[in-house]
Amino acid sequence: MTTAPPARAQSKDGPAPDHLAELAASHGLTLSGARPSLPRYLAQLWGRRHFVTAYATARMHATYSEAGLGQVWHLVTPLLNAAVYYFIFGIVMHAGHGVPDYLPFLLTGVFVWDFIGSCVNASTRAVQGNLGLVRALHFPRASLPLSTVVQLFQQLLVTMGALIVLLLAFGQTPSPKWLYAVPTLLLTALFCAGCAMTMARIGAKSPDVSQLMPFVLRTWMYASGVMWSIDSMLRTAHLPQWVSTALELNPAAVLIDLMRFALIGSYKASQLPHHVWLIALGWALLAGVGGFVFFWKAEEEYGRG
Repeated sequence: MTTAPPARAQSKDGPAPDHLAELAASHGLTLSGARPSLPRYLAQLWGRRHFVTAYATARMHATYSEAGLGQVWHLVTPLLNAAVYYFIFGIVMHAGHGVPDYLPFLLTGVFVWDFIGSCVNASTRAVQGNLGLVRALHFPRASLPLSTVVQLFQQLLVTMGALIVLLLAFGQTPSPKWLYAVPTLLLTALFCAGCAMTMARIGAKSPDVSQLMPFVLRTWMYASGVMWSIDSMLRTAHLPQWVSTALELNPAAVLIDLMRFALIGSYKASQLPHHVWLIALGWALLAGVGGFVFFWKAEEEYGRG
């Protein structure tokens, strides 16, 4: 005599949870909010590229919408910063001594640093500041920090146009090496995108990090040669080897120097070692790829809790 297989246990409210999971899987249903595979996540993000661009553009127009000068502040802010730094470091502290074309040197450093620092600082709130959007809609969360970078990159392109005008006014002559500014901008954008996704995940888990970032960024700025020449300082100061190496490999300093060599005539392209481009490319790939994977790893956790 054979016995029938035991019936699947059911609760008073219906089928057992494992049976429901099997039933959902058999009809092609998946867990809502589950982290997709990395290739699928890339495809989803590419599919939202128009949203990223539109969202970034809308935020850029809304940034100074209530100010009297409006979008002019995108240009005025770095110019005011440069004016303050020139007074303190150029006139009072004579940091420009021995640095050719110090004012173009300073302006270029301030404009590039403003983009790098703003990307890192703003991205700490990219997820935490949009929790309503994150919890209401299903979309790749990397869209948020990337839209921040796109917004600031749009502003950078405007300020770079103004920088070109200023450089011409201060006696710089256009040359073919100005074309090096294009790959430098792309490497800087990739580096900042990676940093933005890294800081967005950290900021989503620890909101207080946004209060700490201004102090971190100020230290990083001083170590990046924005207002003074790292090369001149290393030739005269006797620093520990690890400090000299850290200053030379500082990604912000490398990217700023590449832009200076591209745009300032007194910095000859032949004076730029080829390995500097490799260092910049390495930092851009490390930050871009590493930051993307780091952010993707926590995709299903954003907006919870």
